[in-house]
Amino acid sequence: MGKPYLLIAAGGTGGHMFPAQALAEAMLSKGWRVRLSTDPRGARYSGGFPDSTEILQVSSATFARGGFAAKALAGPKIIGGITSMALQMARDKPDVVVGFGGYPSIPALGAATMLGLPRMIHEQNGVLGRVNRLFAKRVGHVACGVWPTDLPEGAHGIHTGNPVRASVLDRAAAGYIPPGDYPMSILVMGGSQGARILSDVVPGAIAALSDELRENIRVAHQARDEDGERVKAFYDENGILADVQPFFDDVPRRMSEAQLVISRSGASSVADISVIGRPSILVPFAAAAGDHQTANARGLVQAGAAIMIPENALDVTSLTEQITAVLTNPEAAQKMAHSALSTGAPDATERLVSLVESLAQKETA
Repeated sequence: MGKPYLLIAAGGTGGHMFPAQALAEAMLSKGWRVRLSTDPRGARYSGGFPDSTEILQVSSATFARGGFAAKALAGPKIIGGITSMALQMARDKPDVVVGFGGYPSIPALGAATMLGLPRMIHEQNGVLGRVNRLFAKRVGHVACGVWPTDLPEGAHGIHTGNPVRASVLDRAAAGYIPPGDYPMSILVMGGSQGARILSDVVPGAIAALSDELRENIRVAHQARDEDGERVKAFYDENGILADVQPFFDDVPRRMSEAQLVISRSGASSVADISVIGRPSILVPFAAAAGDHQTANARGLVQAGAAIMIPENALDVTSLTEQITAVLTNPEAAQKMAHSALSTGAPDATERLVSLVESLAQKETA
């Protein structure tokens, strides 16, 4: 009897590929054979997958981007991709197919649906992406990275959480030092798409804190290259110790040492905050598809772990007030940190593995 076979289908962004990679690593370690189905763009982002993961490049497309010609060709490309995958699956039948979103996952999920193979999807955000919404009622499970997730009626949602990288797990539930009359750290993370508004508002809000509070503040601020110089200059001019960089490769360490995190509410940021357990002020990216960053923040906010400020309400005055509220109330800040942990899922990968195994067992039963 050969090894059980898992086919993973995912698009080309980190949000789709990282949890897919985590599942691939876990299933390979359990003796499964794993393939990744994606398109040529997605294949460029597959370098982090284990070498034993076979990469299948399949034709796919989206109706959401490009001009008239690109959209006219999208349908035939998708049909061709589904047909190709159906033939591939007929020759080498997967025990389970798992989609992680993005239009490159359409061929594998479409073919698995046609052939009636065991299948599920994982959604990283609190609002289903277009492709996952299309298949949500046609799969055995919708594994939800954020809870609650906006699901169509009839979809079977299960909260698994979003897998986090090993360096985050190493800091899981790290002891929290509540704010006080000593040096305190604020971590500012904007994400790749929406950092500018935080660079525009956060420095001024920190500068507007009371003298007693401001003199204890140390800032780690992630800013775009084009914003970094002015952000650093502002902090320097106002006597605020700040490390301003376009990218931090040690976010887990910095987060574990922070008294407060100010961040966008992308799925990975929310997962890191909840697994490490830190008070946060979240500013959802208003242009996110389906306003999914607001949905991502909802669990932390409802748990009392985070303060959410809509982008159109973010200004220096409002942010200064919220920073002050957290950093002058150590008992409340400690409670926020504990509440963040209550929403976390450090075992998200194991939960995904369990769902895959359960689908495979149902098929063989």
